[in-house]
Amino acid sequence: MKNQWYKLLVPNGELQLKGTLNGGQSFRWKKYLCEDKDSWIGVFANRLWILRQERDCICYKVYEKNCTENDENLYNNLLSNYFQLETRSQEHYNTWSQVDPNFQEAAKQFYGIRILKQDIIENIFSFICSSNNNISRISSMVEKLAKFYGEEICQLDGDTYYSFPKVKLLAGESVEQQLKNNGFGYRAKYISKSAQIIVQNGGEQWLDELKKMSYNDAKKSLMTLTGIGAKVADCICLMSLGHLQAIPVDTHIYQIAKKFYMPNLAANKTVTEKVYNEIGDHFRKLYGPLAGWAHTVLFCADLKKFQDDKKKNAKESVLGEPKKKRKKQ
Repeated sequence: MKNQWYKLLVPNGELQLKGTLNGGQSFRWKKYLCEDKDSWIGVFANRLWILRQERDCICYKVYEKNCTENDENLYNNLLSNYFQLETRSQEHYNTWSQVDPNFQEAAKQFYGIRILKQDIIENIFSFICSSNNNISRISSMVEKLAKFYGEEICQLDGDTYYSFPKVKLLAGESVEQQLKNNGFGYRAKYISKSAQIIVQNGGEQWLDELKKMSYNDAKKSLMTLTGIGAKVADCICLMSLGHLQAIPVDTHIYQIAKKFYMPNLAANKTVTEKVYNEIGDHFRKLYGPLAGWAHTVLFCADLKKFQDDKKKNAKESVLGEPKKKRKKQ
């Protein structure tokens, strides 16, 4: 293990850690106080990372199993790929703001939101866990999967961190029962069966083929897995397969579409396949080939926890103003 800080040069206008890591894309990040400074701690690429937002860079530490040397270039490349820094988000923000006043308003607080490029196995099973669930409980389930079937990376401050398991380990005969015994409910079967289907289809080879498919073909293939419908398939297409036009339509996005973009949706009581596709097509027409990226900004702006933060910050700024002296009569 190392205890060394590295630096990735990127302005906070291009990368905002809070909205990106805490906005429902990945479930392995949490707030962390490091050296008395607010940071984020999480696992990706079989390593434990501590990230801290600075004005013009991300400062970070890396912990990995059996580390023999420091390779800052490797770490910077891993982070750059994870955050897809080759895509300049500010240019797209400007374009989206010009065509959509609602996006322009959301972008004031949610600048620098990026689509994470995630490991497809972790993404598939994380979003299977997301079915009718909240972020806190999803995060707990994902950590259990890593603890039960992944490999230990390191121990830090009394906690043990694990890599996400290989798909073949999730396909074992005892997996479903163990997960049921640990609070996964019906998702235990979905996880077990989907892992078995992937292994039967060729495992890593099937996943590699997915990465080569068109958006529509990849989405259809993902929906052959147990417990994966259109929304989860779109999440995987967007966050792991590079299909940045994918629009996962959940309750948040449906309500946003109905309120700001498609008032005709008020006549619908449920999100049918037809309505789902109409919403996705509307945003793709409005925002273009990176519509899924723009939609994620709107999604973050609608999350209650971020709205509560906004109200709290506004209240603190008012309370923090110096009291005006009363004029003497």
